[in-house]
Parts: sequence; C-alpha cells; structure tokens
Amino acid sequence: MEGIIWLVVPCYKEEEVLPVTQNRLKLIMEDLIERKKISKKSRICFVNDGSSDNTWPIIKGLCEQSKLFTGINLAHNKGHQNALLAGLMTAKDYADAAISLDADLQDDVSVIEQFIDRFYEGKDIVYGVRSARDTDTGFKKHTAHIFYKLMNKLGAETLEDHADYRLMSKRALEGLSEYKEVNLFLRGIVPMIGFETDIVYYERHERFAGESKYPLKKMLSFAIDGITSCSVKPIRLITGLGFFLFFISIAFLIYFLIIYIMGRTVAGWTTVVVSLWGIGGLVLLGLGVIGEYVGKIYMEVKERPRFIIEGFIYNKKQRVKQAFDPYEETEDDKQENRKGIVKR
Repeated sequence: MEGIIWLVVPCYKEEEVLPVTQNRLKLIMEDLIERKKISKKSRICFVNDGSSDNTWPIIKGLCEQSKLFTGINLAHNKGHQNALLAGLMTAKDYADAAISLDADLQDDVSVIEQFIDRFYEGKDIVYGVRSARDTDTGFKKHTAHIFYKLMNKLGAETLEDHADYRLMSKRALEGLSEYKEVNLFLRGIVPMIGFETDIVYYERHERFAGESKYPLKKMLSFAIDGITSCSVKPIRLITGLGFFLFFISIAFLIYFLIIYIMGRTVAGWTTVVVSLWGIGGLVLLGLGVIGEYVGKIYMEVKERPRFIIEGFIYNKKQRVKQAFDPYEETEDDKQENRKGIVKR
C-alpha cells in the first residue's frame, strides 16, 4: 500500500531553520518513497504564516527545486493554529493522510514511519506523545502538567504531553473541516472527532536554531484560548461563586443583625458590610447567568475567516533532475499538467 502522505509544517519567521528542516524531511520522504512505503505524490507542505523575513522566498525556492515541496502563503499572520489548519485543509484535497509538525524539528522526525505504519493498520488519528520532558525547565514542566489536568477537569478532552505532532487520515480531516469555530484549539478539537486512534511515543529535542515562538506570554494566552474555546465551565464557576457569595451574605446578614440587637456594633457598619456582600454576590450571579448565554453566542456567531491564502504552489512537474528521481511523471501527471492543474 502506497498512500499519499503530506507533511504539514507551519512556519513563522523560520528562515534560520528552514534549510536544515527541509533537508532532513526531504531525506526521510525520499527514503519512504524509494522503499515504496508512501506514494510518489506525497508532499512536504510549508505554510508561511505571514512572516516578515525570508521564510516565503525560501519556500518558493524549494518548490522550484523539487516537486516534493509545496507551499502555502497566508495573506496575514493568523497564528500557529490557523496556519496549521490552512495546511491541513489543503492537504485534505490531495492526501490520504497528513502529518503535522513544527518547523524547528524539536519533535522527533524519525518516528514519522511509525505514524504511517499505524495509519496502514487502520488508525485515523495517531498522536505523537512525549515520553519525557527532560528538555523543559522545571517551571514549564510543572505548569504544563497543571494545564492539562485543568483542561480535563474543565471538560476539555486533551491528551497530556501531546502538542500538534499527529497524523490525521483524510476521513479525520474531513471531520475536522466540520468544526467552524474561529477560536481554534486543535488539541481539544481533534479528540472530539472520534474514529480509531493510537499513540506514538517520542523524545523531544532542543531547538537547533532560531528562537521559540512561544514565550511565557503567548503560552498563557494559548492556555486561556484553549480553556475558553473548549468549555463554558469557567462561566459556570463564576455563577457558582455568585451563589456562594450570595448565601454567605445572607449568613453575614443574620450574624450582623444578632450583633446589632446585642448592641455590640458601630452604627451604620452593618448596613454597609451587608450591602457590599449582598450586591457583590448578586452582581457576580447576574454576570454569570448573562455570561452563560454570551459565551455560547460568542462561540457560535463570529464568522470571520480563520485564514486567507494569498498563494499556493503545487508543482506536478519536476524542475530539477537528480541522480535519484522518485518523482518521474506518470501518464496521469502529464494529462493533469496539460489541463493546467498547476496552482500558484
């Protein structure tokens, strides 16, 4: 079985890592093609997320050198999740399965073949899960575990120590396309799709070049987006807090009335304290009830585009002949080229 496999690689200001990344991925894909593990129509798809450096010119150059590469250029920086989605939704129309991974190759690319083996065994989604967090700082390690536990307690089904390194079959990608929300958190959405899944464990490496695109501020923002996009429990917690404070205010009212009757209080103090507790509890209760509806409306009615593709390069004709060329054109390729199926 030779399935068409796409590697989808979101890129944002990755000019320093792309030369190494493309070389390592190319060697892996060529080896898989040569061993007839995957189809000659398989591709490495780099998605430029509105980078201001030379990321897109480098991607265009790679596409001109080999038809193994394809490139997507987003019109504006839309963030990692939207860039990844743009690549996956494009791959859905061409591939039997797509594997998403980061451009810095901190995720071990040597397990790509294991992803493909599980796919051939009938798995629609194969998660890449870190076997350890030895490369993380103590702070990042502990906060990451807290985040995943918090997400699961709030009702979001997430897989601990799984980022966005995964394989999704064409059927799973079609299922993903049915989720229309703008506030994307793929780690929470993908498990909702269903189908048969499996796990591949791997060791995460240090970033070999460039800087991390997820400093503490972005990590916190990503965590908040993940919680709010997959659950309305935070709003319900506010509602519960409102009820709790309201009942506390009633208890304080009874207590202060007793103190007042016994003559052991300052005139006017009881009224102020009870008013503050009572009004505060009622305000939080009201905000919680209103927020329950607003939260649901917020998640449904925004229909802004998640991404806009400015350019798409998909070459069928090999431009640079090499000593080993697994991409020799078939008769089907030649017919499609004559029909003009070369997109830019």
